[in-house]
Amino acid sequence: MAEVTIYTTMLCPYCHRAKELLGEKGVAFNEINVGMDADKRNEMIERAGGRTSVPQIFIDGTHVGGCDDLYALDRAGKLDPLLAA
Repeated sequence: MAEVTIYTTMLCPYCHRAKELLGEKGVAFNEINVGMDADKRNEMIERAGGRTSVPQIFIDGTHVGGCDDLYALDRAGKLDPLLAA
């Protein structure tokens, strides 16, 4: 199973949707809350190529984007192969 990291904030509905999809897929993930941690937020921005919105999702170290991007990968049939790697 792939290593998944998701940068989130507590009250973000898109973060909850992304985590819900990953949960439905049975995927364990490392959640990093950037809401009150400037260092972690800066880490996220750097890893995500300057993107500042949450969630930012990484699968095996590769940035896949945010919630909409995750759902688009799933609709295209590309998410399961990434998660299985």
